[in-house]
Amino acid sequence: MAKFKLDEIDHQILNMLIDNTRIPFTDIAKKLLISAGTVHVRVKKMEDAKIIKGSSLTLDYQKLGYTFIAYVGIFLQNTSQTKFVLERIRKISHVTVAHITTGKFNIFCKIRAKSTTHAKEIIFKIDDIDGIYRTETMISLEESINDKKRLMHTIFNELQ
Repeated sequence: MAKFKLDEIDHQILNMLIDNTRIPFTDIAKKLLISAGTVHVRVKKMEDAKIIKGSSLTLDYQKLGYTFIAYVGIFLQNTSQTKFVLERIRKISHVTVAHITTGKFNIFCKIRAKSTTHAKEIIFKIDDIDGIYRTETMISLEESINDKKRLMHTIFNELQ
């Protein structure tokens, strides 16, 4: 597959979409002095090239009552069980992120819960998965930085 080249217009479109994925193509077109059809075609090409892989919705978990964040390090009995364990973890909806890692843990997860009691229930579900030797939990006192936009802007600025 050939490498997709981004030009200045593509960069400007992406920068606007990073800041607001719901911005209408007509608004982008007005700001860039191009047609909405041109914006649509360029976004479609970037989607086809897998540069843009959908858009996302950002929720305010605090307002929804999910104020508790914890990180769970998972020790496996055998690393050969990684795929099996991840398939089971995927079924626990409150596990929002899972990484296969090197170092201390085999798998490292982020969970969101309503309270410590709720988090305990989630962690016990994780502990009950066959192949898990033990877990180690760290409680987040505050999510101080959660901003993918800065990284995306940096990546696209480096590409220019």
